Amino acid sequence: MKAMKWVAAWAGPMLGLTVAAAAQSTTASVDAFKVEETRLGHWDAEVLIPTFSLDGRHLAYVTTRDHKKCVVVDGQAGQGYDGIVPGTLIFSPDGKRVAYAAYKGKRQMAVVDGHEGAEYDGISEGNLIFSPDGKRVAYAARVGEKRLVVVDGQAGAEYDRIGQASLTFSSDSNRLLYVAKKGERLLVVLDGQPGAEYDAIIKGNLAFSPDGKHVAYAAQKGTKQFVVLDDHADADYDGVNNLIFSPDGRRVAYGAKKGDKWLVVVDGQAGAECDGMGKDSPIFSPDSKRVAYGAKKGEKWSVVVDGHAGAEYDAIAVGFPIFSPDGKRLAYQAWKGEKALVVVDDQEGAEYDGIGRRLIFSSDGKHVAYIADKNKKWLVVVDGQQGTEYDAIVEGTPIFSPDGKHLAYGAGKDGKELVVLDGREGAEYDGIGASALVFSPDGKHMAYAALNGEKQYLVMDGQMGAKYDTICKGSPIFSPDGGLEYLAIKTQSLYRVKYIPTP
Repeated sequence: MKAMKWVAAWAGPMLGLTVAAAAQSTTASVDAFKVEETRLGHWDAEVLIPTFSLDGRHLAYVTTRDHKKCVVVDGQAGQGYDGIVPGTLIFSPDGKRVAYAAYKGKRQMAVVDGHEGAEYDGISEGNLIFSPDGKRVAYAARVGEKRLVVVDGQAGAEYDRIGQASLTFSSDSNRLLYVAKKGERLLVVLDGQPGAEYDAIIKGNLAFSPDGKHVAYAAQKGTKQFVVLDDHADADYDGVNNLIFSPDGRRVAYGAKKGDKWLVVVDGQAGAECDGMGKDSPIFSPDSKRVAYGAKKGEKWSVVVDGHAGAEYDAIAVGFPIFSPDGKRLAYQAWKGEKALVVVDDQEGAEYDGIGRRLIFSSDGKHVAYIADKNKKWLVVVDGQQGTEYDAIVEGTPIFSPDGKHLAYGAGKDGKELVVLDGREGAEYDGIGASALVFSPDGKHMAYAALNGEKQYLVMDGQMGAKYDTICKGSPIFSPDGGLEYLAIKTQSLYRVKYIPTP
């Protein structure tokens, strides 16, 4: 099978073309779309650091023009500089703003929406961020041997170091925290105010609660580690990991090591000890009411839910367990000897030679699907029912429609790839775009990117669109009104293509 080539743009003609839903539609209706194509600008031969907005509708990259490095956003080139700092080109979460750090001689500055900030000796890679609402910007800068954080253009206090990628805004965008080093001690700076100093702040265990009202992190003094919640230190342990808030922000859980044993602490209460914990444990259910984790006792593993251990297995796969969206159901992948199986609501599924990591619930929690390996063939299992065997299942699939009524996935068959919708096979192509298979918000339409020869197409409801050299990664994207758009490249031009629903 030929892998699809993903780049940072798209292209395409056919202005005003109307495409009717056909063949592999999720409904019996024949809804039509008007297709509009807009040329955004030139696509450079040299493309560095391609970056997409979170919604997939915008693309930025670094290139060379007139012997200077510049950032091109949706085909429009910005000012030229002596260089662009790697790892700093970002979009705001809503995709409307762009920021990066640029060189002017040996000095560096943040450039936000084309406006230059103050010059510094350096700006840290990975430490330039937008707030969730896109209105605020923060970054770490170097002045001589000192570091400081600049928030909304205002420079903060100087420290010896700023933690790599530690700058974090709260979900409401009102607060900012980061880790700083002062001499040999580390501390958390919250809203510009330094906290208590420690021997270490444990990496990956620092977070705001989802509602932005609380802050928790793991710290170390001497050989002991502990969790600090809103400046209150919890009990000492020999190790702390996987610190998480519940989705409603009211609860906290983490794994803790006590001697050679492990346990889970929930809301300050230590659970039963075990010999090992799952790498991604513990987890809260989406409704914040339940807690689950993988636990090892002796040579066996089990999943513990709300303090109660389930059946024992030889292993629990990394990334599991998972809750359904309503929090009422639980699923995980386990191993019995050389065989893998999925356990849903304590009920064991069939045994296979392997299970893919993609195990998903439908949005209503009524259905569960996963990929299984059976004698070197791959198939999708839905609610325990096995689908057709294929040579491969395309990465990023299967997916449920938003209403939970449909299931689609890409499959490999005799050197070709195709999309299977509700058990029905679509047309065969040389390749199907990984993670590019999407349903419309109402579940009535399905689109994906496909490759035939050297050309790529958007396929909407089974109907092939115009040819392009490349359909950009992260595309296509449906909008809430049922329209669809993507970026594409054709003959050195970047295009935005929109499918607009007709009355």
